[in-house]
Amino acid sequence: ERQPLPRIGAWKAEIERFLTANEGKPSRERLTLIRIYEEVRALGYDGSYDAIRRYAKTWANNRGAVTAEAYVPLYYAPGEAYQFDWSHEIILINGVTTTVKVAHVRLCHSRMMFARAYMRESQEMVFDAHDKAFAFFRGTCTRGIYDNMKTAVEAVFVGKERQYNRRFLQMCSHYLVHPVACTPASGWEKGQVENQVGLVRERF
Repeated sequence: ERQPLPRIGAWKAEIERFLTANEGKPSRERLTLIRIYEEVRALGYDGSYDAIRRYAKTWANNRGAVTAEAYVPLYYAPGEAYQFDWSHEIILINGVTTTVKVAHVRLCHSRMMFARAYMRESQEMVFDAHDKAFAFFRGTCTRGIYDNMKTAVEAVFVGKERQYNRRFLQMCSHYLVHPVACTPASGWEKGQVENQVGLVRERF
């Protein structure tokens, strides 16, 4: 149940110091295990490189288990929320290279997806995308999760406070949807639809 590690036991603290320091550095600045082995040897370690490699692997697995325990998965009830986003895609229309805007809608509970391409990203296109998506889903959700797109948000305040565009609020009121805006530069707050952008781009 417990491996004695006769050679490495006295050097565990030094090895872990190097491994921990590595985690906080950009990938190109990190020490390789060979370099860590050489550094510890310079301090007096007389064991093998393989022992350090095995210890580093066990240490990394244990660190991963601690991180996994702290992870809190998001759960959405059926009909609770959808996520909305735009992507810009380069396509060929009649042999001409054209940039189109694709509206993406994703139901958070079922992961059901909807995507529709437009030539522009204007407010009329936002409204049309919602109309077509809700017709496709045969219903709406109680919450819509958005980034701070100009066609919806006029001013960003502290936290989640936003001043929404009047016409955008009228659309949300019509569908009985409560809009929620993400924190600026925090794409993970609507990670499902962000992943959908990559999926649609890759497959279609």
